[in-house]
Amino acid sequence: MKATALLTGIAVVALSGVPAEAQTVLKFGHVGAPGSLFEMSANEFARCVNEAPGGVAQVQVFGSSQLGKDSELLQKLKLGQVQFALPSSVMSSVSDTFGVFEMPYIIQDRTHMKRVTDEMGDTFKDAAGAEGYRILGFWENGFRNITNNTRPINKPEDLDGIKLRTPKGEWRLKMFQAYGANPTPMAFSEVFTALQTGVIDGQENPLAQIWSAKFPEVQKYLSMTGHVYTPGYITTSQQQYDGWSDEVKAVVDECAVGTQAFVYETAAQLDKDLVGKIQEMGTEVNEADKQAFIDASKPIYEEFATSVEGGQDLIDKIQSLAKGS
Repeated sequence: MKATALLTGIAVVALSGVPAEAQTVLKFGHVGAPGSLFEMSANEFARCVNEAPGGVAQVQVFGSSQLGKDSELLQKLKLGQVQFALPSSVMSSVSDTFGVFEMPYIIQDRTHMKRVTDEMGDTFKDAAGAEGYRILGFWENGFRNITNNTRPINKPEDLDGIKLRTPKGEWRLKMFQAYGANPTPMAFSEVFTALQTGVIDGQENPLAQIWSAKFPEVQKYLSMTGHVYTPGYITTSQQQYDGWSDEVKAVVDECAVGTQAFVYETAAQLDKDLVGKIQEMGTEVNEADKQAFIDASKPIYEEFATSVEGGQDLIDKIQSLAKGS
């Protein structure tokens, strides 16, 4: 595999017409399946870098967890084995600061999220930096909804006893425990088989992930809860970033930030298009009682505010930026 990757890198360099010694080859690993928002986002970023004047860098994208699961990719960033990753929920395990995005319904819409990244982006970049990572841009995983094989989920009590896959992260676990579910942390790449074999009853993800991972093939119900908005963070390690030339840094920084608009526009369109496609697969869709979930979420906010340093301040700042959304 290593030899194949090396030959691929050489071929990309040769085709670009740029001398190999003038070009930095950068690997981008993510967990998204073909057709996912992650794949589209990473490919757009790669296009931007690869077509930049001067040809100083070439990005190679490896999706579907080819280079590792989220936690493995974060480790590989520090080892220099991968140059970019696109973590989302897992960042709440890197720093408690990111746990604020696990608070149900704290992000109202993408306009609100854009205000948060514009006004508070440095807060999250600093939190990642303290752990050796560098966030290059704020992209998206999306607004999460619940699928399962037991019953439609309209209110939190409908989750009682349901074995629900969640990403690794204490606040998602706490949230679904509070709702009465039996949350089970599991790598994304393992979810389809676990659903198919009945190891778990359901899972929660944005529509783009639900569709591209083919979950409608093994799930009876889709409940539009929209309970959490998960950002995606295009990330490298600070040590790797420091080792790049100024030219590479400039191109990478510009493309990482510039790709955000593409990500948000694409995500919004997918949200519009995919509900009907999922229904056509035979999955029953219902609109959940979001106010019931909001009411049941108050203890999670209280615990975050009191147990995480600066937690209440983070909540207050994000909520204040929702005005006018």
